[in-house]
Amino acid sequence: MVKIILSGCSGKMGHVITKCVENKENCEIVAGVDINKCDAPYPIFASFSEIDVDADVIIDFSHPSVLASLLEYCKKNKMPAVIATTGLSDEQKKEIEDTSKEVPMFFSANMSIGVNLISELAAKAARVLEGSFDIEIVEAHHNQKIDAPSGTALMLADSISDALTNKPTYEFDRHSKRAKRDPNEIGIHSIRGGTIVGEHEVIFAGLDEIITISHSARSKDLFAVDAVNAAAFLKGKPAGMYSMKQLVDEK
Repeated sequence: MVKIILSGCSGKMGHVITKCVENKENCEIVAGVDINKCDAPYPIFASFSEIDVDADVIIDFSHPSVLASLLEYCKKNKMPAVIATTGLSDEQKKEIEDTSKEVPMFFSANMSIGVNLISELAAKAARVLEGSFDIEIVEAHHNQKIDAPSGTALMLADSISDALTNKPTYEFDRHSKRAKRDPNEIGIHSIRGGTIVGEHEVIFAGLDEIITISHSARSKDLFAVDAVNAAAFLKGKPAGMYSMKQLVDEK
């Protein structure tokens, strides 16, 4: 049995994960952490310093401001964590990496195995098509999402960049300049509207042909399921950085 502490339990993803775990026999949520209270079948603490229950792993779908206290708790208690909060700065990502030297850390810009699979496919396509195709990434999310572009779009761009011999620049704002497209760039475009859960498309545009690789999330449930799977995967692992790539490789 995997005992989970759910950080951000009162948020939208917190409710989805709570419902997801209720239907599983191999794990349970033993505590939540959130400054806001909600009806839950487990105790909720306002901060990590107040937690007084035993657990195996943390799942974090909260806010970047929570990260420092979460990592401090992880180091003090040798507690693994699945970090699924978006909008983290480069400095915060470095803090996660530093913490992974002491305890297992699972971090991914997107908790969907499907998205991580298309990331690998896009990287392979970039290697094959390099030099003859322009690359564009389009992402769409609901109108409440704060950060743009999405962490997933940047993850896709980074995966493609790592696969290319000539490292591209990222273009976020073409309207501010009048110039031809630089062949050594990746255009990244954001759409916000309605209740779109998450859409990501990588476009390879060549001479007389277009190749697209895309993923469409139809509900938040898929992120919850894979976050819980990641928590089960992380239990018992040695210190280190882990990602959805390891889960994809296990499939």
